[in-house]
Amino acid sequence: MRKQGLLFAALALLFTLLMSLPWLVPHMGCTVLVGLLPLLVMERLATRNRTRRFFWWHYGSFVLWNAVTTWWVGEATVGGAVFAILANALQMSLVFGSFRWVKKRLGGVLPYLYLAAAWIAWERFYLTSAQITWPWLVLGNAFADTTSLIQWYSVTGHLGGSLWVWTANLSLFGGMVALSDGSLSRWNVKARVAALAGIVVAFFGPMIWSACLRFHEEGAPLEVVIGQPNLDPYQKFESLSQEEQDARFLAQLEKAEWPTDSSRVLVLGPETLTPLIFTDEVAEDSSFRRYQNFLQGHPSARLLFGASTYDRSPSALDPCSFVVANNQYWLTEHNSAILMDAAGHYDLYHKSKLVVGVESTPYPRFFIPLENFLGGSLMGKDVGQKEIACLSLGGDTPNDAIKVGAAVCYESVFGDFCAGYVRKGANLLAVITNDAWWGDTPGYGQHLNYSRLRAIETRRWVARCGNTGISAIIDPCGRIVKRSPWWEEAVLQGQVQLLEGESFFVRHGDITGRAAVLLFLLLGAAALVRSFTSKKRFISKNK
Repeated sequence: MRKQGLLFAALALLFTLLMSLPWLVPHMGCTVLVGLLPLLVMERLATRNRTRRFFWWHYGSFVLWNAVTTWWVGEATVGGAVFAILANALQMSLVFGSFRWVKKRLGGVLPYLYLAAAWIAWERFYLTSAQITWPWLVLGNAFADTTSLIQWYSVTGHLGGSLWVWTANLSLFGGMVALSDGSLSRWNVKARVAALAGIVVAFFGPMIWSACLRFHEEGAPLEVVIGQPNLDPYQKFESLSQEEQDARFLAQLEKAEWPTDSSRVLVLGPETLTPLIFTDEVAEDSSFRRYQNFLQGHPSARLLFGASTYDRSPSALDPCSFVVANNQYWLTEHNSAILMDAAGHYDLYHKSKLVVGVESTPYPRFFIPLENFLGGSLMGKDVGQKEIACLSLGGDTPNDAIKVGAAVCYESVFGDFCAGYVRKGANLLAVITNDAWWGDTPGYGQHLNYSRLRAIETRRWVARCGNTGISAIIDPCGRIVKRSPWWEEAVLQGQVQLLEGESFFVRHGDITGRAAVLLFLLLGAAALVRSFTSKKRFISKNK
């Protein structure tokens, strides 16, 4: 037992290393193609030796992986980091545990097909329906810094990457099992060649497919000016007034090399650049007027920036609304993006995908009364927009219109969600964020790379503005054309193109995830039927 414990510990550490490298070291995405093998080997040994309480081994492995890759969340909230690590690992273990249950009822390769399908179905649930969600470690995200291998995400989305990870690991594991139990020696030459060819295709087929894909679409050019004000969020409201912050941001923009002709320019400011704007008084807000005065000196420019906005109402509009001003009215809070021009016209979008706990209260009809009972505000009260929309401001002619899908911070992690901007007509994606909460940790680099995945999936240029960096301009193939330094005041300039076409993924959505859900349900139902009929036979036999 001691030897087995040491072996399991070594396998757990190897699993953690191989699965964590893509999130921590550049260009190491391929390690996940073998990263699940230690876990699968550990499970096979546990089954063969009838190891008791094996749950704690695979749960511990998932906890280590989550902790090594996302520990940096603790820089902003220690409690939130502990909860995210333990809860996310628990869900992974529940998926893996259900596979072990199915394995006792279905034979051959079916339990392993179930495992891959159940995992991807869970990832899809995380990305689409769950109110408590943390999809940072979706397996397809492992290739975010290895984009030359995944140009086919424009067809499958990043859950196609999750399928690749499972296909590669399971095909190699199947070969290892056949070799270890002696069944490979009983196969004829054709079967061996077919098995070897299958493993090679599983590993290298997607790489070849990616190398063969080309993207050539061109669109109308647009100049982009990105202001990175580099304001420490922990001191932002203590060291500088909002007027001083606005002056600092606009002084940065004046340093840009503005075009001398009437070329269109899109200016980006970061998430929550301004606080406390009432949605019924946006045009009267002091920061808005300062920005308008600046744009009047650059009439062909439009400014997209982040703001904390509030709806006022005599009654609660949402369970998360809160009463203020001696019970005179209720406020509903939003994390918003505003697109404006020199004439004072504007379009407004409220962030939909909210960070659980920090910004939003999941299942508010349960947790809000609980918070009130406990006498404190434990979670965020932001309310997201119900339907996705792109920001748009028209010009003198239809060709002057710019339609921008403005992903606010966390939203850029959700592939099919960002594709929704393009379905609504966006010809450019913008990401406005504030990654300074985590300090100089791997978090902001991982978040930057997820924007590269969104560029490939939608085949759109991405202009990214971070308060402290990294701001970047990313082409539709996921290549970073320009980037700013981290934690430095900077202005980033470049040219993007406004594109009109739709990728296969945008047109048809997440086919991989939907197919995985169907297979998961079919195999799960088959295991339940087998379990029921086995119990029925056992009862009949012992009557």
